[in-house]
Amino acid sequence: MKNENFDLSSLDKTLKPRLIVDMLTRIVVHYSFWFTEVRHQMGMDKALEVLEKATKKSISIGLKRFSSVLDFELEDGLPKALVEMEEEKIEALIGAVAKNWLVNDGVWFQAVEFDNGMNDAKRCNDSCWAQFSPYEAFAIKKFLELDDDCGLEGLKKALNFRMYSVINVQSIVDEGPQSFVFQMNDCRVQSARKRKKLDDYPCKSAGLVEYEYFARSIDKRIETECIGCPPDKHPEEWFCAWRFKLKE
Repeated sequence: MKNENFDLSSLDKTLKPRLIVDMLTRIVVHYSFWFTEVRHQMGMDKALEVLEKATKKSISIGLKRFSSVLDFELEDGLPKALVEMEEEKIEALIGAVAKNWLVNDGVWFQAVEFDNGMNDAKRCNDSCWAQFSPYEAFAIKKFLELDDDCGLEGLKKALNFRMYSVINVQSIVDEGPQSFVFQMNDCRVQSARKRKKLDDYPCKSAGLVEYEYFARSIDKRIETECIGCPPDKHPEEWFCAWRFKLKE
């Protein structure tokens, strides 16, 4: 029987890079479907456990394969060029990754909003945060090697490693051993709207999910209270503020 596999040589050279980007996108989407389905079938805790195992193995295999094709060295499982990159450049790259994450969030929001309206976009956005916040907390806990009972000090550390922390200005006001207030002093999204003389984006519904789920995923004893978040009125020095308490 004749092998009728697709012949890449028949593809125009300018289309091959497009195919690579398209295939990488498919990997990301397929990966997210796997995580979503394991979460649906087995629950979030099991899904995060499986994600950690699968990701570690997947990245190792992928980098080895790409390094052999693209001829770059690996050091401790990471591209050597990345490991040896000068501080200023690698920090700029971290910033670019964080900004791209925020842009992608906005692109998804607008794609839904322009077709289906603000209500559907906000509903999807809030539901997305209900899934992303626990995952981001999980990823940061692993990165920082935080214990499950790391308390408020652990949460303070974790808040400084969120994607938002790279691109926004935030601060912490201690209230004692049992609570602290987290302030978002400069929000990239809200500041852009302010420059355009637009009203604040009403993000409270998402924030109530985002911050509570994040804090609880860092340490289940932590309770979250919203001090203010748009459309709430707020002082000039912050756009939103949240109080975190350690439950006895």
